[in-house]
Amino acid sequence: MKDEYDFSEGKRGALIKSKGKTRITIYIDDAVLEEFRTRAEKAGTGYQTMINTALNEYLNAGNERVIIESTLRRVIREEIPRLSQSASIPG
Repeated sequence: MKDEYDFSEGKRGALIKSKGKTRITIYIDDAVLEEFRTRAEKAGTGYQTMINTALNEYLNAGNERVIIESTLRRVIREEIPRLSQSASIPG
């Protein structure tokens, strides 16, 4: 063991960086956190992983709703003029 070590080139933080993930501090209701911990323990996974999965599912579900809504609006815009024309033509 050396008497002195040179840390002038040292950097603070995790020794191994995780690609695609960032460590944050977040406040979550105690009941929500406890439920995630309970469910994660039953599932045999980590509660942080489960929270991340839940957030991803929520965000993806939101995108699906936006896509469905925008598609529905486009179809309605296209079909209303066509239906108006066919309704005015005597059959």
